[in-house]
Amino acid sequence: MAAPIVIEAVKLRAAVRHIVLAGGSNEREAALVADNLVLANLTGHDSHGIGMLPQYILAVVEKRLTVNAAPTVTGDHGAILNLDGNMGYGQVIGHDAMELGIRRARELGVCIVSLRNSHHIGRIGHWGEQCAAAGFVSTHYVNVVGRPPLVAPHGGSDARFATNPYCCALPATEPGGEPLVLDMATSKIAMGKVRVAMNKGEQVAPDTLIDAQGNPTTEPRTMFSQPMGAILAFGGHKGYGLAVIAELLAGAFTGGGTIHDGNWTRNTITNNMLSVIVDPAKLGGAANWRDEMAAFVKWVKASKPAPGTDEVLVAGEPERRAKAKRLAEGVPVDPTTWGEIVAAGESVGISASQTNAAAGIAT
Repeated sequence: MAAPIVIEAVKLRAAVRHIVLAGGSNEREAALVADNLVLANLTGHDSHGIGMLPQYILAVVEKRLTVNAAPTVTGDHGAILNLDGNMGYGQVIGHDAMELGIRRARELGVCIVSLRNSHHIGRIGHWGEQCAAAGFVSTHYVNVVGRPPLVAPHGGSDARFATNPYCCALPATEPGGEPLVLDMATSKIAMGKVRVAMNKGEQVAPDTLIDAQGNPTTEPRTMFSQPMGAILAFGGHKGYGLAVIAELLAGAFTGGGTIHDGNWTRNTITNNMLSVIVDPAKLGGAANWRDEMAAFVKWVKASKPAPGTDEVLVAGEPERRAKAKRLAEGVPVDPTTWGEIVAAGESVGISASQTNAAAGIAT
């Protein structure tokens, strides 16, 4: 396995921004996309980071992703907002959708945001963090339409839905503190992590994938060949059940649609998301929720670490530690992924030397 290329975050952001700009995006859009993707890498989620850029640029070139789009309000019912993402960059659509929801929740105490028809909205924890930074509790359910399914139902042998993420984010208990953010795919592994393993020349963990015949495999290429295999749901029937709920809440109730009967003709990543944003100051525990939350987290983390474990962590802590480490040491990018990013730049007129120079890579 080739050694990774290590790139400073600020330079990596500049390289991504240049490529997105060359694809026709305005400055705001390019900045939001670059910031979002690089932050995913910084927090250790390479699956949702810059490795997605080649897919995005290909979708731009093939006009399956609309540059400089904004969400449209298709229905305003006070505490419920219905939005259409107009197949814009999800990094922009997600940001603007959450801003609209936060504003309404600040006014009414709660807002349900029904978002459909957005291009890939990336790491869902990003939207939970946006709400938490504004002081709000939020939950988010996401499904994927527009491309073939990836995940097998519990007891099934082929893919029937996507990795359908779930996120819940709680605001920090004190100024300058950190939020608690649970962000997870309902599959055992995100599809992006399968791609990362393939690009690194690694196998995935056992009991994660099945091949096209339904047999267990650790070979990530099974998800990039025809006939395609499938990813398994986490936690057996429990993760499968949550995936179904996410599919229906995000797909059926937003009007964005669900996966069924081969209706994935666009071959692109279209996301729908149902978000519930709540002002904790309007709930029954408004007077002491901060104390209760801090006391509970302290109680949980005080558990004696199990053998082989250094410390009990809560959701969001691994990401913050990864971010501190990668800000200090740089972001590792495997050569295959970097080659794909360079090629994406070339497809929109940015030479390999320009991309490498922006990233601080000597050639």
